[in-house]
Amino acid sequence: MGNQIKVLIVDDSAVVRKVFSEELSKEADIEIVGTAPDPYVARDKIVKLNPDVVTLDIEMPRMDGLSFLKKLMRYYPIPVIIVSSLTPKGGKMALEALSLGALDVISKPSGAYSVGEMSVQLVDKIRAVARIKVNPSKFASENNSIQVKNTSKALTETTNKIVAIGASTGGTEALKVVLTSMPPNAPGILVVQHMPAHFTTSFAERLNELSSITVKEAADGDSLVNGTALIAPGNYHMLLKKSGARYYVQVKQGPLVHHQRPSVDVLFYSVAEYAGGNAAGVIMTGMGHDGAKGLLKMREAGARTIAQDENSCIVFGMPKEAIKLGAAEKVVPLNDIGNTVLNMIVGKK
Repeated sequence: MGNQIKVLIVDDSAVVRKVFSEELSKEADIEIVGTAPDPYVARDKIVKLNPDVVTLDIEMPRMDGLSFLKKLMRYYPIPVIIVSSLTPKGGKMALEALSLGALDVISKPSGAYSVGEMSVQLVDKIRAVARIKVNPSKFASENNSIQVKNTSKALTETTNKIVAIGASTGGTEALKVVLTSMPPNAPGILVVQHMPAHFTTSFAERLNELSSITVKEAADGDSLVNGTALIAPGNYHMLLKKSGARYYVQVKQGPLVHHQRPSVDVLFYSVAEYAGGNAAGVIMTGMGHDGAKGLLKMREAGARTIAQDENSCIVFGMPKEAIKLGAAEKVVPLNDIGNTVLNMIVGKK
């Protein structure tokens, strides 16, 4: 059984430790090698047990998860999945953790997320990150080059071009690189990033502070205008609609698609239908195959399409599946995605 994924669960809640242990132990390829109620116990167990993946609560006594994560990434880089409460504070801390080198985030079981839904997502995430060689400086050069911009934002005219972007694991930092590269008059942008409910609010606010464009969490009926990016809210699908010359979004619930809500495929299919050749689609780092068929549908409808290349992805799952289907017209590194999209959508090759 040497190929099992060894997992250490770090959480101050005995209930969460028990639930996670029971659910994950049902999987033949996952072994719970230990649990820890706080970072001090976790530190010793990581050295002793050499886990492949750590699930880390970020709100803990004695030492908070963020402080522990900083030390971990400096001295013992290892795949970490953040476990966070569904609160505004939890959302902000989770984003901070992702910028420090954590690979993904999941919400604690609650009324909004049942244990069953949570365990399916957690198992998928553990499998996706288990073999990743963590490099906390992977985005360092991009982070260092991003300055908070005081540009006047958001043109008010309706966009006639659409950029649709989908991402999952590793996407929060990758999207920061793309959206901060966009000029104030960029075409309207729609983004699906796999994240739990409430976390997308903090994510949009953070991107808005860093970008020349206006970035906001989408609300049902929002118009899509130049110089604006709308982020799909966690736990809601986002679809493009059109009324006359105006593009707007529908934000709704509905079944999970590829275990996800929001789903990239749901967005891409709607963009193919309503924008066709006026759109560009981008599929970025992430596990699984959400978005691959939707990107193909966009390409068949006349849209320009891009997949992020393997070297710049944290997880090459979603782009790989899209490339395999012939959905991606171009495969480009993360740092080139912004310029490539703009060149494509204004008619250049």
